[in-house]
Amino acid sequence: QVQLVESGGGLVQPGGSLRLSCTASGSIPSINAMGWYRQAPRKGRALVATITNGGSTNYADSVKGRFTISRDGAKNTVYLQMNNLKPEDTAVYYCSLSGSKNYWGQGTQVTVSS
Repeated sequence: QVQLVESGGGLVQPGGSLRLSCTASGSIPSINAMGWYRQAPRKGRALVATITNGGSTNYADSVKGRFTISRDGAKNTVYLQMNNLKPEDTAVYYCSLSGSKNYWGQGTQVTVSS
């Protein structure tokens, strides 16, 4: 069993920053990649950013230049630094771990509003 626990969400004004963290614990398989997805109200879950075991990153076009994904392999932790946040970034953000199976965290709410 693998558990992913996210933290760092909250309410922030437009232009502000937040840093999300996600730590994996339990019977962690060989990890291929970890990442972040988000689901806005009345929309499907969408990719935000991923990072492979080798450190390669991939970003959604809408967050390029504003969000940065990083990973601490020793701690089985992935981070998402979010800068210059916009109201359209409001969503529940989910951590993912891709190995022999795909695992998901419970989600953390990010609200960008004045």
